Amino acid sequence: MKFTLSWLKHHLETEASVEEIAEALTDLGLEVEGVENPAEKLADFTIGKVISAEKHPDADKLKVCQVDTKDGPTQIICGAPNARAGITVVIASPGTYVPGIDTTIGVGKIRGIESYGMMASEREMELSDEHDGIIELPSGEVGERFTDWLAANRPDTVDPVIEIAITPNRPDALGVRGVARDLAARGLGTLKPLSVEPVPATISSDLTVSIDADTRDGCPVFCGRLIKGVKNGPSPAWLQQQLRAIGLRPISFLVDVTNWFTYDLNRPLHVFDADKVAGNLRVHRAAGSETLVALDDKEYTFEKGQMVISDDNGPESIAGIMGGDHTGCTEETVNVFVESAYWDPVQIAYAGRALKINSDARYRFERGVDPAFTPEGLEHAVRMIVDHAGGEVSEVIQAGDVPDTSRAYKLDAARCSSLVGMDIPEATQRSTLTALGFRMEGDMAHVPSWRPDVQGEADLVEEVARIASLTKLQGKPMARVNAGVPKPILTATQQRQQAAKRTAAALGYNECVTYSFIDEAAAKLFGGGDDATMLENPISSEMSHMRPGLLPGLLRAAVRNQARGFMDMALFEVGAGFHGGEPGEQHNLVTGVLIGRTGPKDVHGTARPVDVYDVKADAEAVLAAIGAPAKVQILRGADDWWHPGRHGKICLGPKKVLGIFGELHPKVLREMDVKGPVVAFVIYPDEVPLPKNKTTNRGALAVTDLQAVERDFAFVVDADVEALTLVNAAAGADKALITDVRVFDEFIGGSLGEGKKSLAVTVRLQPTEKTLKDADIEAVSAKIVEKVTKATGGTLRG
Repeated sequence: MKFTLSWLKHHLETEASVEEIAEALTDLGLEVEGVENPAEKLADFTIGKVISAEKHPDADKLKVCQVDTKDGPTQIICGAPNARAGITVVIASPGTYVPGIDTTIGVGKIRGIESYGMMASEREMELSDEHDGIIELPSGEVGERFTDWLAANRPDTVDPVIEIAITPNRPDALGVRGVARDLAARGLGTLKPLSVEPVPATISSDLTVSIDADTRDGCPVFCGRLIKGVKNGPSPAWLQQQLRAIGLRPISFLVDVTNWFTYDLNRPLHVFDADKVAGNLRVHRAAGSETLVALDDKEYTFEKGQMVISDDNGPESIAGIMGGDHTGCTEETVNVFVESAYWDPVQIAYAGRALKINSDARYRFERGVDPAFTPEGLEHAVRMIVDHAGGEVSEVIQAGDVPDTSRAYKLDAARCSSLVGMDIPEATQRSTLTALGFRMEGDMAHVPSWRPDVQGEADLVEEVARIASLTKLQGKPMARVNAGVPKPILTATQQRQQAAKRTAAALGYNECVTYSFIDEAAAKLFGGGDDATMLENPISSEMSHMRPGLLPGLLRAAVRNQARGFMDMALFEVGAGFHGGEPGEQHNLVTGVLIGRTGPKDVHGTARPVDVYDVKADAEAVLAAIGAPAKVQILRGADDWWHPGRHGKICLGPKKVLGIFGELHPKVLREMDVKGPVVAFVIYPDEVPLPKNKTTNRGALAVTDLQAVERDFAFVVDADVEALTLVNAAAGADKALITDVRVFDEFIGGSLGEGKKSLAVTVRLQPTEKTLKDADIEAVSAKIVEKVTKATGGTLRG
C-alpha cells in the first residue's frame, strides 16, 4: 500500500514529519517498508540564469551557453531547442547525479569546447515525461536550491511516498483514510471530516440492474448512477501526480477516478460506457465456458458458479475483479454508468485464484471492504466526475440491500491489564475506541462496518493497546502464589518422555518428528489401517490413516535418507500411536531404529552390521532411564512385523510388556523399500510401574567389600531349548547370591550329536555377609546344575 504525504494530509491535519509518521505507523502495526523522498535525489540541483546562448561552431543543434550559477558565470553546452538568453533554468553542476539518465555529471568536451555542467529537463530529473526542452522556470534566484523552489511552487513533485505492509486482518488500512484514522487516534493529528453532497438527479434512466436469487450471497447489494454528457480526457495534474507517485499510470479521467478511490477510500468502483451496454445489467453466476476479454486485453473463460455482470449480449465484467474491454471507457465516451457493489470476500478469492487475475479490486474485496460505504462511495465518485467532467445524473439504481454487519461487545477496562499488562484509564480506552470509529453506548462498543477483524472483547483490548503503543509495555515478574519452591508441573509421562529423549540422543540416535498420518498400506503392515483410524478429509492420499505406531514414519524417513546416500542411521521418535478413533484410544511410545553398520569402514575391521543385541542394549538403557525394574523377562511372541526368531519382548510377567526389540520382518522391509539390516525397539512408557515411594530422595547406596566369584557352566541341551530358559533357571538357584547370569558361548555339532547344542554361561556370585568358601560355592553350583537340569532336561557338559 503506497500513498504520498500530501495525500495523507488530505484526510489528516498534521504537522508531523515523515519520520514521525513512519515511526508511528510501524508502531501501530502498519509496518513501513520504505519511504521514498524525491527531494533527496534532487538536493544537488540549483537554479541558474542563461546570460547568452551562441551557436556551436562545429554543431548545428548545439549552443554554447554562458550561465550565471551559484559558482558564477559558467560555460555549458546545450542541445535543447529552447535554450536561449534570459531564461531561468535548473543546473546540474559537475559531481551531480542525474536520476533520469542514471549519470553523474562531469566536466566534458563536446566538439572541442568544454562544458561545465548541464541544464536539465523534467524527464532527466524524473519530474515528468517531458523532454522536448530544458526546464524554464517562471521565477527563482540564482544559486537557490531547486528543491526549495519546488516546495514553494510545485510541492506535489517533492511529495514523499510512504509504503506500508498490510496484514490480512486490516482491510481498512488499504485506504489512505484508514491510515489517517489510525494516526489521528495515536495523536499525530486530527482526522478531517468526510462528507459529500450528492449530485441531484436531473435525468431518468431506462437502465436497470438485478441480482439473481442464487447470487445474493455473493453480491448482497449492487448500485450505480447513470451520467450523461461527460467529457472524458486527461485527469487533473494533482490526480495524475498522486497516481504516478504510487506506481499507477494515468489513463483517462474516468478510469483514474476509479483507481484513485480504490486507494483513497478503499472503495473499488467500475465505470461502464453506457452506450456500449446492451439492455440492462444482471449479476449472476456463470453457467460455465462463457468468455470475456477483460481490460488487461486477456481472454478469460468462466467456470460454473463464478459471479459475472452481464448485459443482454453476455458477460461484460468479472464481478469484483476486473471490467470487460468491450464496455470500457475511452476518450470518446460521453455516457457512463458508475457501479459500486459489495462482493463476498471468499467467493472473490476463489474466482481470482481460478482465473489467475491479480487486480487492486480483487485484492481489496477478498480482504473485505466496508459494505455500509457502498452507496456513499458511489456518491463521492459521481460528485468528482460531475465536478471535473460535467454531465447530468440519474437517480441511484440499486439492487439488493446493504448487509447488516452491526455488532457490539462489552468494554471491560480491567481486561487491558489482565490480557496485555498495561494499565490504561477507562476514559482513555473509551476515547481511543471513539477515535477509531467505534460508537460507545454505556459499556458496549459498537464496531464500525469497516473493521471486520474485530470479533470479540479481546479485540477491543488489542485496539486500545495498539494505539497506546506496546512499546510502553514493561516487564514485571509474575506474582508468587505460594512462597518457596513451586511444585513440579510435568506429569510422570512427560518426565519419562524427556528422560527417554535425552538417553536416546546420548546413545547416538537422531530425533525425528513425523506426521501422525500415514498411508493405508503402511498402516496395515503394522496392525492398523482399519476404518476406525481412517481420516474423513485427508490432506493427501499418503496421509489417509492415523499411524498405529512410530515405526512406519521412521522407516519412511530412513528410505528418504537412503535415497540420498545415507545408509547408516540411528533414528528415534517419541510420540503417540493410535488404535482407534476415539479419545483415549492411543498409547505413548518411544521407538528407535538402527540401520546399516555400527560405524564407517575401518582398516581394523571394527565396523559390523547392526544386530539384535545392539538394539537390545539401547532398549534396556532407555528403560533404565525411565525407571523400569532391572529384573525383567525376555519372551517371544511379538506381532508379525517382527522377525519370528530374532526379537524379544521385555516383560514383567507374561502380560506386562514394557517394550519390544529385534529385527524387523524382511517382508515389511521389502514393502517399505528399506535396505537392511534393520533393527528396532519400541518401548511403552505408560506400562513401566511408577515407584511406590514418591520421594525425591535417593535410597541408600548398597556396596560391599567382599570378593565376588564367577563360575562357568556348560550344559548340553536339546537344540530347541531357548537360552533364556537356561539363564532364568540358573538365576533362580540362589536369588540372594547370584547377581548376574550371561551366555558367552554356543556350540552345535561335533560329538554332541544330532539335535543337541552346548550353552555356556557365566554366573556371578556376590556375597554380602561373609566371604564365600569352597563349600559355599560348591553348594550353589550344585543348585544351579539341578535347576538347569530340571528346567531344560540338559546335562552338565564334561
